[in-house]
Amino acid sequence: MTFPGAKVADAADFGRVAVLLGGTSSEREVSLDSGRNVLEALLRLGVDAAPVDGIAGLVTALTRPCGAPVDRVFNILHGNHGGGEDGVVQGLLEAFGVPYTGSGVLGSALSMDKARTKQVWLAGGLPTPRYVSLERGQDVVAAVRELGFPLIVKPACEGSSVGITRCFSDADLPAAVELASRYPGRLLVEQLVQGDEFTVAVLGSETLPSIRIEPSGEYYDYHAKYLAEDTRYVCPGASDAREHQLAGLALEAFAAAGCAGWGRVDFMCDAAGDPWLLEVNTAPGMTSHSLVPKAAAKRGIGFDELVWRVLETSFAARDG
Repeated sequence: MTFPGAKVADAADFGRVAVLLGGTSSEREVSLDSGRNVLEALLRLGVDAAPVDGIAGLVTALTRPCGAPVDRVFNILHGNHGGGEDGVVQGLLEAFGVPYTGSGVLGSALSMDKARTKQVWLAGGLPTPRYVSLERGQDVVAAVRELGFPLIVKPACEGSSVGITRCFSDADLPAAVELASRYPGRLLVEQLVQGDEFTVAVLGSETLPSIRIEPSGEYYDYHAKYLAEDTRYVCPGASDAREHQLAGLALEAFAAAGCAGWGRVDFMCDAAGDPWLLEVNTAPGMTSHSLVPKAAAKRGIGFDELVWRVLETSFAARDG
């Protein structure tokens, strides 16, 4: 089975595909859900695919002396520290010469670190909220005084809204720091942009329609992302002029962060309608609640075709 305009005409051309899922990061359960969906789609499409759980499983698959080889990897590991978005998996696959989906070592490692991504964006003149990056034990109150309320306290290197607290007064800070400190790495204290939340998916060299996210609660948190059935997704999320602006900014931010293949760029738009870059996701979710499949469907790309097109990106050259 192939699709109109597909770059790969025969499923056999992909070879033996390892669907890399699960892992040991804080986003394991989401990755397992995403991976199951991707694997089922590949099997429906006639691709020779099999699941591989985490980095340890990948090492075993790459080094076993006999058995089915790994010709390419569909990386749907989420997060870092045992996930697949921090450059470790990408470096391993580069060392073995095995093609894979998504960004390379540089884009993956940089995008996983929100503070360093923001440094790159600011250096390029791209809009992102003001922030202070703190090592553990540094003075959070001083950072707050520099930025002012309202603000967000979160781990600098986690995804899926893990460890995030919105703070509106000094009384909110102790619990916020305690929560964020449960996760490895530095803390990020960032100005809270109040307004509409948008996301734009990148697939190859193009963008998919934007999505405006309207949670039933006050914020688009972990529950609203993965559990709630009443979160509203408006796609396309903006007028034609704003849609063009968000698409252009997403591509610029994606490239500036060294990303390639596919991904998702998240924004907040303030009360004046100005967009502010939040982060890049280099291995977005592929669950029933996930945003990239929703945007693809609006473009007329079903889930199976989306999986095929993402896998096609493993043939593209990447830097790092």
